[in-house]
Amino acid sequence: MASITFKQNPVTLLGNEVKVGDKAPDFKVLANDLSEVTLADSKGSVRIISVVPSIDTGVCDAQTRRFNEEASKLGNVKVLTISVDLPFAQKRWCAANGIENVQTLSDHRDLSFGEAYGVHIKELRLLARAVFVVDSSDEVTYVEYVSEATDHPNYEGAIEAAKAAN
Repeated sequence: MASITFKQNPVTLLGNEVKVGDKAPDFKVLANDLSEVTLADSKGSVRIISVVPSIDTGVCDAQTRRFNEEASKLGNVKVLTISVDLPFAQKRWCAANGIENVQTLSDHRDLSFGEAYGVHIKELRLLARAVFVVDSSDEVTYVEYVSEATDHPNYEGAIEAAKAAN
């Protein structure tokens, strides 16, 4: 499993670590309208899956804004931002911040995504910061488990991987 820290303290990640070349695991999360969303709902597109601990914090806010900006330039690429924030809070945050190119999804109910992608932080019941790129045939082409959960991911690496997979 990936080894990460949260505010410099080691934490335990639960679930299965995902690697480049793996078939992307399926998951079941909630959209802002409480409808269920799975990986298959975006099949046929390249996906950047941006994982954040909580959308209401500085780095998570910046990460979501950055991928929102990039999404409009990437063509057939969907950006999914997943956290354990409640769908209502995600919807309110997107509306207040003009976020229109990213789909925010909540893993609060089942931690289905967190377990499937190995980002469920046991001690906090949050998701670890990570970025995954999944191509249109559901192969994982890029993985970053950010080693310190309060740090930014490698935006350029994920964006280049999405362009290459498109």
